[in-house]
Amino acid sequence: MAKVMVFDHPLIQHKVAMMRDKNTTSKEFRDLAREVAMLMAFEVTRDLPTKEVEIETPICKTKVNMLAGMDVAIVPILRAGLGFVDGMLEIIPNAKVGHVGLYRDPDTHEPVEYYCKLPEDIDKRRVIIVDPMLATGGSAVAAVDFVKKRGGKDISFMCLIAAPEGIEALTSAHPDVDIYIAAKDEKLNENAYIVPGLGDAGDRIFGTK
Repeated sequence: MAKVMVFDHPLIQHKVAMMRDKNTTSKEFRDLAREVAMLMAFEVTRDLPTKEVEIETPICKTKVNMLAGMDVAIVPILRAGLGFVDGMLEIIPNAKVGHVGLYRDPDTHEPVEYYCKLPEDIDKRRVIIVDPMLATGGSAVAAVDFVKKRGGKDISFMCLIAAPEGIEALTSAHPDVDIYIAAKDEKLNENAYIVPGLGDAGDRIFGTK
């Protein structure tokens, strides 16, 4: 069964609170998204495999733990997911980046695919799908579907804010996908926006409306 982790770290909560503020500028919002992504990446990658190797310090030879070579793929859901990529690459610089393009139909609220480009060796990588918001869960479920159809197996989902409805939808559709959340909110409103949320993450990252 999927693990659902809601972060309670004070630095993450402080930065998310600043992102919620309607007076936060697009530049500030982008900077905060990058910083939160860096902080969350530590926990999301906690179970990466390590191996014992021998090195020589300035004092003596010793055995240390280093990454065992498992490759990572970061897959943002366009366009808002792009706000997480730079921060994650600062922590995992050798990761490859794929992209899944989806938009939500304004009438049905269902996801519509318009782009999907993934690393050729996606089946051999630890895949972290990123999107700031997990609202209805439709886009997240569809993105995981696309990755699995192209061979992805070891998949996690990372988001800034989630509604209970989105968590339920994603865990029901993909019980093998762990979910990492900076903040769990109350509900969705009649327009399928998260309450209290932070508005449209894509618009706030890129300064559009």
